[in-house]
Amino acid sequence: MSGGPGWTGAIGEPTRIVLARHGQTPLSVDRRYSGQGDPDLTPLGGTQAERTAERLARIPHLAAVVSSPLRRCLATAERAADAAGVPLVTERDLIETDFGRWEGLTFSEAAEQDRELHSRWLGDTSVPPPGGESFAVVRARVERGLRRIVDDHPGGVVAVVSHVTPIKLAIRAGLGVGEELLFRLHLDLASVSEVRYYPDGPTSVHLVNDTSHLD
Repeated sequence: MSGGPGWTGAIGEPTRIVLARHGQTPLSVDRRYSGQGDPDLTPLGGTQAERTAERLARIPHLAAVVSSPLRRCLATAERAADAAGVPLVTERDLIETDFGRWEGLTFSEAAEQDRELHSRWLGDTSVPPPGGESFAVVRARVERGLRRIVDDHPGGVVAVVSHVTPIKLAIRAGLGVGEELLFRLHLDLASVSEVRYYPDGPTSVHLVNDTSHLD
């Protein structure tokens, strides 16, 4: 059934992208930069993955599950796709930021190691970590990956299992706000958010950082 125009003026049936963050890893326990390394989940992370997968699998009319190729995301995505009986697709554009030399460091350790650069990085999305990629570069590939999902599933419902930065960037795109959202929005491990893409162009954010399935 096609949606009528709402207060935003958007018309047509939107593509609903339901975004889930992966569960806890040893690096997230210690609040360390965790980018394109591939740690396993902790026991708690495994439980979070199971509960998140159960939630995603119950979404009505779910067409597919799209995941970052890293194990901490696939732990949720594989379970959800199997339970829902839908295809699982890996999408490298939705992988976490490459933190380069800061991978595995805490905020304080990175700031001590590269004080001036770390300070600039926190305020300028065009600045990359040493040997890594800037948030501006990440934004470009994440938006490319999301557009591919929308093009492949017009008017459909897709679950995406990814990481904190790509999910923040998806929400930023949905809201049409500035890059400061990256530094001000908190997303819990295994949280669920939702962005909708309408066929005539507008986007809207319908859910942010919901963890009710973990209770």
